[in-house]
Amino acid sequence: MEVGSGRPTKVGLLFGSFNPIHIGHLILAEHMATRTGLDEVWFVVSPQSPYKIGQELLPEAARLALVQAAISDNERLRVSDVEFHLPRPSYTIATLDELRQQHPAIAFTLLMGSDNLEGLAGWKDADRIQQEFDLYVYPRPGHPVSEQGLRSRVQVVSAPLLDISATFIRQSIQAGQSIRYLVPTVVESLIRQHRYWIT
Repeated sequence: MEVGSGRPTKVGLLFGSFNPIHIGHLILAEHMATRTGLDEVWFVVSPQSPYKIGQELLPEAARLALVQAAISDNERLRVSDVEFHLPRPSYTIATLDELRQQHPAIAFTLLMGSDNLEGLAGWKDADRIQQEFDLYVYPRPGHPVSEQGLRSRVQVVSAPLLDISATFIRQSIQAGQSIRYLVPTVVESLIRQHRYWIT
């Protein structure tokens, strides 16, 4: 839905390092974009933390490019580099405030796994996040979630459970093993072309 067409566009925000983006991320985003009330899902790529500098984490521009390549043919999915331009370390509430300022006609929804929900109380301005934004929570292996006792703006979404990790993909690349079907073909091609994680 276009902004200004009668109601605010509803956009879900999926935060992560996407190191690299894989089919688990994409299936989740597509599920949220097409099976909930959201119009789009934006991948918010986290910048390189000064505390996690090393060969395992690709530069933020490279990770952004991999996400862009992965979603280029899907009009319901977008990628955002908003956190690249904010003070670090990045706090989710600061990112949400910045996005809301940049796009006042959009209603943003925070997408998070049930594992992150368990630690939400410790986030900066967690009360504000839960009061001012909708949260769609998807299940994560080993972290069951019950709708009982959740705040009214928290909704549990039965998205597909895919226990695929970027760590496993990086380890597979380093071991010379196949990552076919774990990442989109275009992402695999870029990884091979730039020799990401290939020693």
